[in-house]
Amino acid sequence: MVKVIIYPTNSLILSDLVERFGHTPLAMMEKIKEKISTVGVDSPPLNITAEEPKTGLKYAAVEVPAGVRGRMAIVGPMIDEAEAGIIVNESPMAFGCMGCARTNELTKFLIRERDMPVLEVDYPQGDDEAREFVYKIGEFLKSLPKNEKEGQE
Repeated sequence: MVKVIIYPTNSLILSDLVERFGHTPLAMMEKIKEKISTVGVDSPPLNITAEEPKTGLKYAAVEVPAGVRGRMAIVGPMIDEAEAGIIVNESPMAFGCMGCARTNELTKFLIRERDMPVLEVDYPQGDDEAREFVYKIGEFLKSLPKNEKEGQE
């Protein structure tokens, strides 16, 4: 089972596909759930700890807008944890809007820079493209090791 970072990081469709092929999706929804259900973290909108702004600085410089650093405090560690990645380009907002163009570009850049298998596909525009989209993702996920022993061979 491989940990797969998905982009957009809040895409329910990608998260579901990764799970169906036996891998672990690294998605924003799980990280947010951990944050809001952790004892000791203030309720929204102040649901951060004192360490998170520092974490964001690892991925984005101090000159970058605070929102980018805040998002990267969550997304950056997911990218570091990933063993593979899927990037869907040109997706509409309903597919999984990340809400910030600068965070989007930085996220894709950091995924591409990692030494790991990455699949990049364009969002489908019709039924045939949708079938091809799912097929490509399925073939990519099938090519990844199912267990730790396979990955070491």
